[in-house]
Amino acid sequence: MINSRPDDATLLADETKYCSFGDTVHYVEPPKIFDGCEGSYMYDKEGKAFLDLQMWYSACNFGYANERLNNVLKKQIDTLPQCASQYLHPTKIELAKTIAQGMEKRFGYEGRVHFNVGGSQCIEDSLKLVRNASGGKSLMFAFQGGYHGRTLGASSITSSYRYRRRYGHFGDRAMFVPFPYPFRRPKGMTAEEYGEHLVAEFARLFETEYHGVWDPKVGQAEYAAFYAEPLQATGGYIVPPRNYFKGLKKVLDQYGILLVVDEIQMGFYRTGKLWSIEHFDVKPDVVVFAKALTNGLNPLGGLWAREELINPQVFPVGSTHSTFASNPLGTAVGLEVLKMTSETDYEKMVMDSGAYFLEGLKTLEKKHKEIGEVDGLGLALRAEICTEDGFTANKALVDKMVDIGMSGDLDWKGTKMGLVLDIGGYYKNVITFAPSLHISRQEIDQGIELLDQLITRAKKEL
Repeated sequence: MINSRPDDATLLADETKYCSFGDTVHYVEPPKIFDGCEGSYMYDKEGKAFLDLQMWYSACNFGYANERLNNVLKKQIDTLPQCASQYLHPTKIELAKTIAQGMEKRFGYEGRVHFNVGGSQCIEDSLKLVRNASGGKSLMFAFQGGYHGRTLGASSITSSYRYRRRYGHFGDRAMFVPFPYPFRRPKGMTAEEYGEHLVAEFARLFETEYHGVWDPKVGQAEYAAFYAEPLQATGGYIVPPRNYFKGLKKVLDQYGILLVVDEIQMGFYRTGKLWSIEHFDVKPDVVVFAKALTNGLNPLGGLWAREELINPQVFPVGSTHSTFASNPLGTAVGLEVLKMTSETDYEKMVMDSGAYFLEGLKTLEKKHKEIGEVDGLGLALRAEICTEDGFTANKALVDKMVDIGMSGDLDWKGTKMGLVLDIGGYYKNVITFAPSLHISRQEIDQGIELLDQLITRAKKEL
């Protein structure tokens, strides 16, 4: 791993002078510079290993430097590395067919696939699609705690005001409704009762015109679609009650509102299903995906929509466009990802590994009263870090844990190493775990041991 690049101090000084800070996030100071990666690990210039339990926000579901996927990319570079998007190439068509046929098998709808270059851009395309399908309605429902990207359109349906604050008035800002957060539900309710309660509260919006969303005289809603992450990602990997989405979809169907499912972070077997919405027994109208489609090797994403929403008569040529959409490097890798996942029972593999990881987290929960809750679905896992009361959010402790993990001086059998974590949640106190789907039992054990060291040290150092 050792190379002759400029030292870290020089690079960081150059970053301070020449790089926009607007396109990155500095979680620790100074920011960490990495030089290599493989499997579940990142490596710095000295070759020190950092076990990564967030895998580029779930973009690298199949491990860093996955040999099979890398080789497909290399082969494509030597055959057809570029192709203008007004022309066709085989893997675009094959990938779209594979995804569309899979959707029809899972949800029973014929549909089509539309590509673009990343999650936010695909959200933008979906907004055009549903506006067009609804006769130009520009208002959407979305969830409190939801995150759909930081382009202007995506920011309008992302609940955090801080992503909009400096960019003027957003007249098309979504109406944000509560997402079921079982750990913080009202006392006296089961999780299922809580889900039913929130569905009923949403349905009340349509009882009278004076709630501002429905005109009963013409039977028409002002809102075109509801944007939903089945598990909130940035919101803290919250797993809703299993009955919630079924109830929500019933209301949406009753009032002619489309369900757009954002699978950008939770898709491609992160939760043990190809699409996380499959856990909840509902049929989406639109599915948006990106990230792990190419295992982080190419910024390719896309959307699938039901035929009546996206056929060429209603969504014709030129409805939206990107120079690099459906580029052959990305579609070749994406097709190989789907071939690879069809050859191995990823559902069983991920659910088994997730259950093993969750048991390890539960042992830490019993040991440290500051861990208020651990939960998860597949290998999308969470640990809510609290004060000693086990409930009050403790951002300071989480921040200290991240700092210690990135310092690279944790001990693993006499060797110094680091731990890469991601933090989310409404109060920025939730560790969200998205390890490689290929993570081994030994690596999970290592992660649990390092987490134990982290929280023990962090409590002492605060």
